Amino acid sequence: MLRALMYILPLALTIYAFIDCLNTPEDEAKHLPKVVWVIIILLFWIVGPIVWFAAGKMRRAPAGGRTPSEWHRNHRQEWVAPDDNPDFLASLREENEKDEAVLKDWEADLRRREEELRKREQGDDGEKP
Repeated sequence: MLRALMYILPLALTIYAFIDCLNTPEDEAKHLPKVVWVIIILLFWIVGPIVWFAAGKMRRAPAGGRTPSEWHRNHRQEWVAPDDNPDFLASLREENEKDEAVLKDWEADLRRREEELRKREQGDDGEKP
């Protein structure tokens, strides 16, 4: 069990450092470009992650919401309820107008068909005297 831990622990550290390096913005990687840090972490799989955590990344809180959750929090659009959202209300009005136009067309078609049916019935009654 102890032998397995000797391999699993450095492997887990390497995977964690690799993912951390990939998620770090380019301008927060210190001393070397981020691509070089990835190569160092993967090639030197025991020393590379330790060096990355010690010297490769800025450890202060980034300004301006640089972490993904802070960035999304600062750039999130304000949520508006549907009945207060002018775009949503405009789309409802447009759909309502389209539905009314379709309904008027159906009513006109129904009136036309009823008239044709009445003419046929009157024509049939008129021919049978």
